[in-house]
Amino acid sequence: MRGFSMQDAFPIKNSTKATKPERRIVRRKRIWLRRVSPLLTIGVLLIVWQLVVWAGLYPRFLIPAPAEVAEAFLEALGDGELLYHTFITFYELTLGLIIGVSVGSFLGYAIVKYPLLEDLLAPIVVAFQATPVVAYAPLLIIWFGSGVTGKIVTAAIIVFFPTLMNTVVGLRAVPNGLRDLMRALNATPWQMFIKLELPAGLAVLLTGLKTSATLAVIGAVVGEFVSVGDGLGSMITVARNQYDTALVIVYVLTMTALALSLYTGVSVLERRLLSWQRRSGSVASV
Repeated sequence: MRGFSMQDAFPIKNSTKATKPERRIVRRKRIWLRRVSPLLTIGVLLIVWQLVVWAGLYPRFLIPAPAEVAEAFLEALGDGELLYHTFITFYELTLGLIIGVSVGSFLGYAIVKYPLLEDLLAPIVVAFQATPVVAYAPLLIIWFGSGVTGKIVTAAIIVFFPTLMNTVVGLRAVPNGLRDLMRALNATPWQMFIKLELPAGLAVLLTGLKTSATLAVIGAVVGEFVSVGDGLGSMITVARNQYDTALVIVYVLTMTALALSLYTGVSVLERRLLSWQRRSGSVASV
């Protein structure tokens, strides 16, 4: 005879699984919410900003109203000044990013292959990594000039070190068993790199590239701060000296938009290049 159980007193209904159309609707809602959330955050910040201005907690020349910043933006955009200096900064940081990532990746690969090289370069790498870029940026401007070259070098150096470290970490994360298997199959060094090392370390390398993309903006702008000329950093210095806070905010927001654009571009590239990992993971889960 079957004993009495809690299910007899409190029968539980079997929950049916969601159908495929229902799951698709839920997924679309989540995607829509993720896309709208940043806009909601920006809207809340603008409201708080405007409330602070209305409250009169700070003078208007310190914290201008959002409408004043928008007016300064349209004025700078209309006379072409904003686009010109944005292009200069974008040119500097792009070349600095390409040079820093290329040199950092190449040297990181060499360090993984030749450990003695790490012992030789470790003091220099640690010294530069521990020193803020604003400390040696004036030297770079003196050595390479106050033109575009000095700012490109500054951006390249600040990008170089995270790229180097992520390359070393990504390549060393490759299992030694897979390396031994490739050697047993008589794989050439190029085949080892293309077929094993690059795909295995690509996630870490792309993560480092996202960090480097934002740091390139910092490097270029720091170089422009040190050497006033063209570029967003130089214009921030000029607007600050004129106590034009609204124009300073315009240039800062433009610089932020550059960094976000580069970060988003690398994120899109990451999703495309690593799509095979998601597909393989879904197949393995099945």
